[in-house]
Amino acid sequence: MSTILIGVTILYLLVNLYYFIINKSFKQSYFSSTLFYKLFFVLLSITFGFALLYYFLGFNEDLLTISDYTGDPVERTFSNYLYFSGVTILSVGYGDLVPVGTARFFALIEASLGFLLPTAYFMKALSSSSDGDANDD
Repeated sequence: MSTILIGVTILYLLVNLYYFIINKSFKQSYFSSTLFYKLFFVLLSITFGFALLYYFLGFNEDLLTISDYTGDPVERTFSNYLYFSGVTILSVGYGDLVPVGTARFFALIEASLGFLLPTAYFMKALSSSSDGDANDD
């Protein structure tokens, strides 16, 4: 039964993708590759910056614990901190790692940046799009 549901879901996604490409509605929208690349690299650099911050703070104390009944500290590797930073800034929040101590404050700041920066970039893209429409009249 699950195989059928997975197949139907994949077919649904493919039909929607096909309709999107055939309809060419994406060509009617405004897309700024410059803004996209800026947002991508800013988020990437912030992710690495916070991962480094967590890594250096981790020298003094445990910053991340595993979210289970044991609450064991996470191994202090850069890859673990990079994973946590990426999950935090993208607002995914799987819940497998929990910040403790000073990491809670920095995780809150990082999550806020992950929410506010794309919003600011999209607002900029929309204002640029409406400016271009006004000049067309």
